Amino acid sequence: MLLYLLSRFVSTVQVISTCGDMELELVQQISALLHGPGGPMTGSSMTNDEAREYGHAAFNGAPFCLVRDWIWVDLEGPADQDKLFTRLEIEPVVLFAHTVVYDSLRRLDVGDFVRSSPLYKFTDGFVFQTKNTHYVLLGDGLRKQAHPKTLALITG
Repeated sequence: MLLYLLSRFVSTVQVISTCGDMELELVQQISALLHGPGGPMTGSSMTNDEAREYGHAAFNGAPFCLVRDWIWVDLEGPADQDKLFTRLEIEPVVLFAHTVVYDSLRRLDVGDFVRSSPLYKFTDGFVFQTKNTHYVLLGDGLRKQAHPKTLALITG
């Protein structure tokens, strides 16, 4: 973990040292989104094993992913963005999770981070459903706001 944090710090310092003002602002926005404070939210208190059993039982074979250290991101944008989301039957909300615990389709490895597509439905106080995956939010998380452009810069 220490090596991971050190590599992230070195990468950030390298980026900042080669950035202009606009790029520096983007780096600061991404850093604030990923590591800054936010409003507290509570996910499920299930253990990883309990959550895996829950997912297999509750989602009838549909893809699901168990995540921890998650961030509920409300997307900021113009009013026409909200109209588009409404027309597509989704909400202007995206999930970012620092830690994947389990992915039923093995698209992601344990420990990976994940950024979801927009929210389709939120149920049971801890299931963040997109049109293609159910994300089970485990433990505590944060709620933040971000511009879609900021979120788009976070890739795997």
